[in-house]
Amino acid sequence: MDAARGIDWGTAQRVGELIAGSPTTGAVGAGSAQGLAHDFARRVGDYTGLELPDELPPLEMVDRSAWIAANLRTMRPLLDPLAQRLTGEESESGRREGGLLGGPLRAAPGHLLGVQLGAMTGLLSQRVLGQYDVSLLDSHAAPRLLLLAPNLAGAARNLEVDRDELVAWVAIHEITHAVQFSGAPWLREHLGGMLRELLEGVQTGLKLSDLNLSLGLGDTRVLIERARRGELLRIGLGEDRWEIVQRMQATMSLIEGHAEHTMDAVGADVLASLPRLRAALRRRRESRGLPWRVLERVLGLELKMRQYEVGRRFCDAVVRAGGPELLALAWRSPLELPSSEELETPERWIARMRIAA
Repeated sequence: MDAARGIDWGTAQRVGELIAGSPTTGAVGAGSAQGLAHDFARRVGDYTGLELPDELPPLEMVDRSAWIAANLRTMRPLLDPLAQRLTGEESESGRREGGLLGGPLRAAPGHLLGVQLGAMTGLLSQRVLGQYDVSLLDSHAAPRLLLLAPNLAGAARNLEVDRDELVAWVAIHEITHAVQFSGAPWLREHLGGMLRELLEGVQTGLKLSDLNLSLGLGDTRVLIERARRGELLRIGLGEDRWEIVQRMQATMSLIEGHAEHTMDAVGADVLASLPRLRAALRRRRESRGLPWRVLERVLGLELKMRQYEVGRRFCDAVVRAGGPELLALAWRSPLELPSSEELETPERWIARMRIAA
């Protein structure tokens, strides 16, 4: 790919590593959690009613550099085509096709795009504790269970919690994701399909002047207000494509909230300090400094934090009403997934499931 049009992934990795830093791993290893991984998976399967995977991905204890590399690898099938659409690409006849952002960005060196992406992943690598790394656009890419050793060591030290129990609790969360995607084999393609639909909606013929108009760039005050409300992505995509984003957000809220609910339900039997762990992690999420709050606002990560809470409250309410068996219905097919409105008012989803039964 021409560096003038694509993303310089090498630059992204180098910049990410520079920003991430390389703190000590604190002798944190996956060994203690790995020995319990299959027991965790069995407990998760028993509680959720989801079928266990034939083979659970091994728990990998990685540093920030390896986490950045893994995420850049996962993002590449998504961002390479999008970069081509935005900045223009060569047609079969060799003629340069105009992209969404036209000449100015098309002329920008690829390493500048790499710098931006590297800066984002570098900053994120400082906060993440664990990740179920699954590619939604490449079904041949094997999922991975990643735990960030330096971040877990630092979090255990700063929160004054038992390090091995923190590692185990985070491992349960990520293993729950592995069980979700195994027990609901349609889930990966469902999310990937929505993502493809969203990407295909990016109109390559849209002019930069049209984008400026849709964003209200002619009025700085309007732009600032929309940015403050976190609406720029919505306005830039348009209402039709924003509806796809909302459906994806609802599904991700269930995925994350279900993992939060499950890690507590399963962890209660194996973690003596579960209440303290839960309280400490909640404080960690709420104690983000101003730079992190700004970054989360720009990247939409603030919404991800809300996904945990909304999804967990939904799962808690459903289990109170009908036990884990009722909650398991959400994983039968895309039709049973709760909508955004049902996540906020679980009674509506419960009523729909009971009517369907």
